[in-house]
Amino acid sequence: MSVLSTNTAPLSSPIRPWLTIVGIGEDGRAGLSPAALSALEAAEIVFGGARHLALAGPLIGQATAWPSPFSQAYPLVLSKRGQRVCVLASGDPFHYGIGAELARLVPSDEMICFPQASAFSLAAARLGWSLPDCDCLSLHGRSLERIVPHLQPGARILALSWDETTPRKVADFLKARDFPNSDLIVFEAMGGPRERMLHTRAGDYDLPALDPLNVVALKVVAERDAEIVPLATGLDDRFFESDGQLTKAEIRSMTLSALAPRTGELLWDVGAGAGSISIEWMLRHPRNKAIAIETQPERAERILRNAASLGTPDLEIVIGQAPNALKELPSPDAIFIGGGASDDGVFEACWSVLKPGGRLVVNAVTLETEQVLAALYAQHGGTMRRIAISRLEPVGTMHGWRAAMPVTQWVVVKP
Repeated sequence: MSVLSTNTAPLSSPIRPWLTIVGIGEDGRAGLSPAALSALEAAEIVFGGARHLALAGPLIGQATAWPSPFSQAYPLVLSKRGQRVCVLASGDPFHYGIGAELARLVPSDEMICFPQASAFSLAAARLGWSLPDCDCLSLHGRSLERIVPHLQPGARILALSWDETTPRKVADFLKARDFPNSDLIVFEAMGGPRERMLHTRAGDYDLPALDPLNVVALKVVAERDAEIVPLATGLDDRFFESDGQLTKAEIRSMTLSALAPRTGELLWDVGAGAGSISIEWMLRHPRNKAIAIETQPERAERILRNAASLGTPDLEIVIGQAPNALKELPSPDAIFIGGGASDDGVFEACWSVLKPGGRLVVNAVTLETEQVLAALYAQHGGTMRRIAISRLEPVGTMHGWRAAMPVTQWVVVKP
């Protein structure tokens, strides 16, 4: 759950800037600009982690370390509104930092930020890598599996570590997925006197004890059998563990096309089965979100494993029967009904909360559900199509085409 899930409402009334966010590096006060240093010295209260406060010392204002749990930090900062407050953060506070979180609560005209080079910028500069050509992500407080979609041949990845154990975990993860020859470089305490760069290969990991403050750089080398997640929709069925309740690759590709994912949108996957639709929806863009609704707990566990394996560990799973399981869920931008479309109240519950302009797609394989779709088409319009797929299979010593069950697909956009 987001650390911003507090009872504190965003501030709105105009007031002169009272909050300053200062990015600070391992070189401490020496690396601050005159303006940032002036703001720090003028602050009545200075918030930060113990390391940040030590780097910024000596301080004139009251030094206040972040509370535990960290979620209490935001109300604490807001309670000092009107005083001269400084918040210390690492490097660029708006790049996986506290700045973006505070900006949701404090109007932009009430705060000033003095960023420094981010850890990504520093690492790219050390390596001579073009930062726009790198995949930058954070593994701090996040699942290691988030790296999976980025494991493409020749990719260059920069990742913020959780702690000193992260580099070895990354190396083990790469070996398990058949990327043992990938270059792995660890940067410790960049920008300060303790800075160190260490290099190894994932399959030969032999680095000494590391500083908790580190960044991992990867140059991905894929072996022939490496587990690479393709960029196209309609992943091969072998990527998904299932009990047979799986939207097959060809149908899945056409379904994703009909759902038309856009950046940052939320999908409901009703009757999720193996979770393939919601997982591929999230793979389209790192900010896309999905909620998989599934009645059977064992299938929900399978969805969780599939999501982790394919690099979408943040997929939300709800165990329950639609339409009751849909209550109190956030309104979606798109809905896929893969199961239960003929059940009483399922379509109505989905349609009532779908955002205007949202897309709803239903796939049917039975005559009964097809009749339901025909009635919905007559009432709401949209488009209907029947998808028939045949696959070549052995027939004795020869080969022939075996037809899969045809799928009737209804696609509609809410006015």
